[in-house]
Amino acid sequence: MEYVQPPAGTLTTSLAAMAAGVQPATIRDWVRRGILTRCGGTPLRPVYRIEDVKAARAAAKPTRPGQRTVQVA
Repeated sequence: MEYVQPPAGTLTTSLAAMAAGVQPATIRDWVRRGILTRCGGTPLRPVYRIEDVKAARAAAKPTRPGQRTVQVA
């Protein structure tokens, strides 16, 4: 079950993905790579600070030749 409304100043995985202009799988990848840190929620329904999502979007860099980059608008 998704949050009706996440705690103030935080985003769910799907909301963080929409805010960063990426897929939810990318948010989970950023967490796995240490670019983004969860700030609460549950193991199945994590939440992220808005500032951390913005920083992760700016910090995300390709790690393999030919990997696409995140376009910052």
